[in-house]
Amino acid sequence: MTAPLLEVADLRVSFSSERGVLEAVRGISFAMGREKLGIVGESGSGKTLTGRSILRLLPPGAELRAERLAFDGVDLLAASSARLRELRGRRLAMVMQDPKFSLNPVMTVGDQIAEAYLAHSRASRAEAREKALAMLEAVRIRDPRRVYAFYPHEVSGGMGQRIMIAMMLAPGPDLLVADEPTSALDVTVQMQVLAILDDLVSERGMGLVFISHDLTLVASFCDRVLVMYGGRVVETLEARELGRARHPYTRGLMACLPQLSGAEGDLPVLSRDPAWLEAP
Repeated sequence: MTAPLLEVADLRVSFSSERGVLEAVRGISFAMGREKLGIVGESGSGKTLTGRSILRLLPPGAELRAERLAFDGVDLLAASSARLRELRGRRLAMVMQDPKFSLNPVMTVGDQIAEAYLAHSRASRAEAREKALAMLEAVRIRDPRRVYAFYPHEVSGGMGQRIMIAMMLAPGPDLLVADEPTSALDVTVQMQVLAILDDLVSERGMGLVFISHDLTLVASFCDRVLVMYGGRVVETLEARELGRARHPYTRGLMACLPQLSGAEGDLPVLSRDPAWLEAP
């Protein structure tokens, strides 16, 4: 049996405040291989903190605890800062929300991709430039030599998304965490970006953690889905089975999606049960 690429057991993320300790992620567990794993839920459900925990990139004041947090056999909890820096980018990468705004405004986009590649290889600057051009072409940017010299403010939102994906994938990571990478895009560009991710994951045999609030998108794109509510995983199922979910929270989310056909009237409103916060 193939060992999992990522193992998470009893992951908890908490913050201390004047009102006490707030548990934002409360004991979630999962394992994944080289597949597309979706994490869905409402805003505040703990999706982004879960993704950031994988790379140990939590905000100041966050306390991370877990029974096990391991990537390809490496204990991420016990890893030194130097070891984590070695893993990030080269083998673990993350595309943040609104990734265009993560780009350095005073560097050309091509130089930023080349810099990411140089940070994790012994290539020359000429080789890094060619790698950056190849990555721009891989994410389907036309005329990559021209775009290489653009600054971030000169590119569109969709192009910025693709550039950031190119930068994260340039070192050839084994696992990519994508946090709402298409949330600010129109439908046409959104599908183009997803097609790029799908092709690259398939060609490179990577694992992908795809964080989203769009259940329809996740159902059509991912292999498996974790549904989060209140910092917990309330249901895990195959993406193609999302329409036949059993947990009332998942069914409630699906029922709230607008339909093009059907009876007229107000959209359903999700009724929450306090027991969802505690039930296993």
